[in-house]
Amino acid sequence: MRSDYEDYLVDDNLHINWYPGHMKKTRDLVRNNLKLVDVVVELLDARIPYSSKNPDIDKLAGNKPRVVILNKSDLADRNKLNRWINYYKQKGIKAIPVDTMKGAGLNKLIEECKNVTKDKMEALKDKGRKERPIRIMIVGVPNVGKSSIINKLTGRKSAVTGDKPGVTKGKQWVRLKGNLELLDTPGILWPKFEDQEVALNLAFSRAIKDEVLDVETLALKLIEKLMIIEPEKLKARYKLEELGETPLETMDMIGRKRGFITGRKELDYTRIAFTVLNEFREGKIGQISLEVPEDIK
Repeated sequence: MRSDYEDYLVDDNLHINWYPGHMKKTRDLVRNNLKLVDVVVELLDARIPYSSKNPDIDKLAGNKPRVVILNKSDLADRNKLNRWINYYKQKGIKAIPVDTMKGAGLNKLIEECKNVTKDKMEALKDKGRKERPIRIMIVGVPNVGKSSIINKLTGRKSAVTGDKPGVTKGKQWVRLKGNLELLDTPGILWPKFEDQEVALNLAFSRAIKDEVLDVETLALKLIEKLMIIEPEKLKARYKLEELGETPLETMDMIGRKRGFITGRKELDYTRIAFTVLNEFREGKIGQISLEVPEDIK
């Protein structure tokens, strides 16, 4: 570990900014194909509904019927999740918690897609138009679980999945049960993160590739946040009687408790970092939500 690392770690911002070229193409794809669909399904990460919401979607979707999915609900704090559901209810939008591991909430998703397009489909029928599938566009930031949801809805491996952003590469139509057709799109971020807190939350959840970040600094930032919002879960997971006075002290304590020591008898900060990040992402630290509606500025 380099000698100047401690000073670097306590810097307030990582200045995260990541916008691969294919994301611009996806934005154009969404805009150009919007006229083909009846309803937009917006996927959000239930742990970070605000941070995982792409503000461009509101502009792109316009007046199209919208259904919000709070995916990975099994990893979120239930009380805070209910507050997000009520937040969207007050805005006139039904937010549906989904757990793709168990398939929970998927039937409600199909039901709501039919509900918000009922008037349109009945109007087409009254005009003598042949019945056709309800066409859905599913959008969201990378690694929010779009492919997993599609595979659950079709009952087969229709879309490529992966535990890293950028797996879904192009447009594909997928036939679903219940006379639905879904247009899947790759995950899209936005060109510039004005709020670095949003950028950090996305990085914590791996919507931004670890490969383009300093994971040791990122893990320290996550520890800092967990020390504030979920200190007891952090202590319980790493069997700590008390947390350190600073995030770096806590990181050191975690490393020593887990025995992450290099051959030179120094703490292996890279191993500590990946352990903390992955155990948060997998829910091993506990059901944790990083933000609540009241946090919205």
